[in-house]
Amino acid sequence: MAAMKPQLYILTGGSRGMGLAMARQILSQGHHLLTIARQRNEDLDLLAQQHQAQLSQWQHDLAEPYAAAEQLQQWLGKHHAQNFDRVVLINNAGVIPPIAPLSHTDWAAISQALRVGLEAPMILTSAFLQATQAWDIPRQVLNISSGLGRRAIASQATYCAAKAGMDHFSVSVALDEAVKPNGARICSLAPGVIDTDMQLQLRSASAQAFPDVDRFTNLKQSGALTSAEDAGTRVLAWLDRADFGQPVVADVRQA
Repeated sequence: MAAMKPQLYILTGGSRGMGLAMARQILSQGHHLLTIARQRNEDLDLLAQQHQAQLSQWQHDLAEPYAAAEQLQQWLGKHHAQNFDRVVLINNAGVIPPIAPLSHTDWAAISQALRVGLEAPMILTSAFLQATQAWDIPRQVLNISSGLGRRAIASQATYCAAKAGMDHFSVSVALDEAVKPNGARICSLAPGVIDTDMQLQLRSASAQAFPDVDRFTNLKQSGALTSAEDAGTRVLAWLDRADFGQPVVADVRQA
């Protein structure tokens, strides 16, 4: 019996939170992984060695995504589809700007959040699709969205806009790919409410700056938050669904 081929994953924001949890699970299964984040994670290097998995960690600030996209396109061009069972891009990185009404938000923070949360995923997806268009294996793009892109809240206009934009660009790209012989399958997935640094930021805000602070505090106190590890497991499992990408805009809580 022929040996199982590894899968190839590209993951942004893999150095902490749910991204780190997904990186650990991918490596534990012996797959090949490229992470793109501002920080390296030495624990991932050890885990890759332990499971004989290939790991590359690139340090990029995705507020300046061109360099990462160019490097990704060149890097994928040096790989061969026959070495893998599938190739997956997971656009997970995002930032939450200071919690305040837009009228009181620093313009640089608005620009950074939109570049990391929307511009970078679009440019990286373009690079990924161009570099793998001739690959005759399953190709998937999983964009990590949010319920806040579908139900806006006060004092987070930039984050809500970035996630709403992610949903819509995913639908458009899915239409592009649907008419190609081996078009990639796209999904913009809300992972649920997760116990991460973002939730801590929201709970720590003042009621004056953030009218919904009590709701987010109650989520923590009532045990309604999912751990990063469990959320990562559910997100990665979504990639294995036969109906992945149908619909394009999805939520793990509506499985």
